[in-house]
Amino acid sequence: MRIAYRRRRSAAAAAAALALATVLGAAGCSTGKSDSGTAGGGEVAKVDGKISITYLQKQGDQEYFVGEAAGAKAKAAELGIDLKVVNLGSDANKTVSEVQSALAQKSNGLIVVVPDPAVGPQVVQLAKDAKVALLTSDDQICANGPDPASCPKEQLVPRIGFSGQQMGGEVGKRAAEEFKKAGWSAADTRTIGAWKQDVTVCGDRVKAAQQAFADGSGADVKNIDVATDNTPTGAQDKVAATVTANPGVKHWVVWGCNDENVQGGVTALANAGFKAEDVAGVGLGAYLACKDWKSGQPSGMKAALFINGKDVGALAVQTVYDKLKNGKEFPAEAFAPTRMVDAADWQDAGVSCG
Repeated sequence: MRIAYRRRRSAAAAAAALALATVLGAAGCSTGKSDSGTAGGGEVAKVDGKISITYLQKQGDQEYFVGEAAGAKAKAAELGIDLKVVNLGSDANKTVSEVQSALAQKSNGLIVVVPDPAVGPQVVQLAKDAKVALLTSDDQICANGPDPASCPKEQLVPRIGFSGQQMGGEVGKRAAEEFKKAGWSAADTRTIGAWKQDVTVCGDRVKAAQQAFADGSGADVKNIDVATDNTPTGAQDKVAATVTANPGVKHWVVWGCNDENVQGGVTALANAGFKAEDVAGVGLGAYLACKDWKSGQPSGMKAALFINGKDVGALAVQTVYDKLKNGKEFPAEAFAPTRMVDAADWQDAGVSCG
């Protein structure tokens, strides 16, 4: 999943730093925990009448997030919730203004997927001051700092999504199966892990994939980490350079943070003259992998872990509803189900392939 452009990070970080100073100043010597003991929310009253929720998503035109919005809307209709979905694009600064707008419109709850976690403390403080429920989906934010990776566990805002380690583990396991099935030699095979290396959740996925591959393959295959911008074209360019720098390699195994990285890698290898039978790409998302399978042509994209945005959107809305209507506390994290798919069964799994 793509994130905000680097040039916006400094502005977002500055805003978050200012917000953090405000938070800490107001908290004095307290621990910074909310009144309810949960990061990201103060006292949140039950709602007797109709519930209003605003779902703020980064990159709302990406296939995964389109599905997430659809799942949220379907669940909202089922529960009688007034739901507004806002596309933040890749603009971290827009996050704050849209949160303020949602609060001005009297939303009872907010679900956010931030373009940049640096705005987390400011979003948390706004929600706390307004006494509205705050939940994140997909990506984490921290109540008292810009970096979720260094955030105390109790300061992480409750999240609905997927486990990065679990997803990466499934990808690596399938990659190992493809490697063994192909019967390749470790000596002339390389694995590629492609991801944007300043994104913590991506690192979690790729490291777990590498470990699972090592455990499952039983072979000492050299791995090459490739830094990308998490886009297909960015991954394609970087993998192409990697292939050029390793002329003796005959077989490639590719995984990454998302479908974009793997698709870009598989395309680069095809352009370099590698046949589909010499490439084993295992995507994460399946929303791009399915396009290769839909064509009916041989592809180096052998499988992908299907992460259904609809499930996440629906679960997020249900979780906020349960909090506002029934007083049920948010779980620290709740995970939607995943499923490994390939050319033979992706349609049966319900993958949406535009």
